[in-house]
Amino acid sequence: MASVLVVDDAAFMRMSIKRMLEANGHTMAGEAGSGIEAVQMYLQVKPDVVLLDITMPEMNGVEALKRLKVLDPNAKVIICTAIGQQAILAEAVENGASDFIVKPFEVDRLLAAIDKVMNK
Repeated sequence: MASVLVVDDAAFMRMSIKRMLEANGHTMAGEAGSGIEAVQMYLQVKPDVVLLDITMPEMNGVEALKRLKVLDPNAKVIICTAIGQQAILAEAVENGASDFIVKPFEVDRLLAAIDKVMNK
């Protein structure tokens, strides 16, 4: 099972994802409310996977992804995007995102994305 760093500026979303992860055998390695926090926390918690929201204050998910990939070129990052953000999603994939999920998402899609990146 994977340890996951959950990055989303919405606390309710982080809590919801934590419940989904723990109910399915994964652990939440940590949580961050911004891209800046995610980059700072990444080396501390050394997660298997980062679940990274795109739209956040201070530093968006694409910029955080770029910085995470500098810290660890092998970082496994799943981008979380809202419907209608295809251009930003394409930029994230170009910058090394391992997979993506579209909000709102079902638990099955989250688990499939984690399984996919863990088995690459």
